[in-house]
Amino acid sequence: MKTLRHICAVIPTFNNAGTIADVVTRVAAQMDDIIVVVDGSTDATRDVLGALQVPFTLIDLPVNRGKGAALRQGLQKAREMGFTHVLTIDADGQHLPEEIPLLYRAHTVHPDAIIVGSRVLKQKNMPAKNTFANRFSNFWFAVQTGLRLPDTQSGLRIYPLHRLHGERLMTARYEAELTLLVFSAWANTPVIPVPVRAYYPPVEERVSHFRPAYDFTRISLLNTVLCVLALVYGLPRRWWRTVVYFTFFALYLLLFVHPLMWGIRLRYGNTEEMHLRLHAAIRKYVRHLFLAIPGVPLVVRGGQPLSVPAIYVANHNSIFDILALMALHDRVCFVTKEWVLHNPLFGRLAQGFDIIPARLGLEEMQEAVRERVQRGYSIVIFPEGTRSLSGDLGTFHRGAFYFAGQLGLPVQPVVLRGCYDLFHKHCAHLGKPSRIEMWLPTPPDSTYAPDEHGKQAKQMAAFFRERLDQFAYPYNED
Repeated sequence: MKTLRHICAVIPTFNNAGTIADVVTRVAAQMDDIIVVVDGSTDATRDVLGALQVPFTLIDLPVNRGKGAALRQGLQKAREMGFTHVLTIDADGQHLPEEIPLLYRAHTVHPDAIIVGSRVLKQKNMPAKNTFANRFSNFWFAVQTGLRLPDTQSGLRIYPLHRLHGERLMTARYEAELTLLVFSAWANTPVIPVPVRAYYPPVEERVSHFRPAYDFTRISLLNTVLCVLALVYGLPRRWWRTVVYFTFFALYLLLFVHPLMWGIRLRYGNTEEMHLRLHAAIRKYVRHLFLAIPGVPLVVRGGQPLSVPAIYVANHNSIFDILALMALHDRVCFVTKEWVLHNPLFGRLAQGFDIIPARLGLEEMQEAVRERVQRGYSIVIFPEGTRSLSGDLGTFHRGAFYFAGQLGLPVQPVVLRGCYDLFHKHCAHLGKPSRIEMWLPTPPDSTYAPDEHGKQAKQMAAFFRERLDQFAYPYNED
């Protein structure tokens, strides 16, 4: 964490003399660059900060203007200093700086996303009014954006400055953070929640600037305005790309790809030549598919696909993972769930790619894999078994490594990034990542006994986590 030169922390504070030193010191243990915005404090905050031995940049506002105004000053200063991302954390000690690495891990996988530290809404000493306010805000955020977040009020976040929207419309008070989330979501900036711990001191030690009647009135008025804007601006802007893209996708599939596939079948019959030509045609279509998504190219990094049959293992958090991997080369097929074969959009493509349904028993799957390998095909398997809900890497199962051991095949990892931000599980609209990347790193050197497939799966999962961490912004090369 101490070497992250592209990201700084912004800590707005108002009358937090009792906690600000501890927060800044603990944040400094995680990050090198810190901006503290003193929002017109009238207590000893300035004296406490002056006595600190850790380096930080100070912005001292002469009068209290509200958390939103202080945050805006911090974001602007971070841009002037050349930072591309900002981590925000409250100065009251509620958020634990030791949780920052959890947000950073998600940030390395999703550098264009807003990462929100999501607190548990029912825990020791958490005020009931805080729980109600959070659920109230979560509900209206879902209405306004179509996104469900477990904690829209958390002050522990990472913002990509180039993907933020609505800064000029931010209110001066603490509901400004909600405005940033809503306008950025309307612009298809991904919002990724990460579970984090939080600390709520006893009532007698608590410092709160929340005024229930006044602030609930402000929030209600803001939500009314945002709901109106959602109907006339936000939701149409959020959905138009999805409608246009899938309409184009369906027409292209119906008018061009399906006739081409039927023509190949009629011309070559049930022969190996027919299968190879189908694979080649679908691969070209998939490349066109990604190029048709405005501003989202498919980039292949690392080495070239192996020239011999192999087991390719990949992380899995989007249906677009399959489309990206179809572009590897002509002689690949997949082990995946059967519903893919019946998908109204992707099903025919999947059938043309000789997919092996995961519902088959182990022996049947092994024979199906063996048959395709004997024909010269490589097999793509997702060791997680299902798409990740959060985009984090799940547990790797041993099936892929069992097949590799039984058939004497090399294992080639394929690290994917960007597909989750484009279209993830339980998401009904397209996002807009900067690009989709498919990385073929050199696999780890290791030797296993024939029955150590579980150990190999764990080592490969650790290898993937390290590679995903290397996807830090700016992008590292293999």
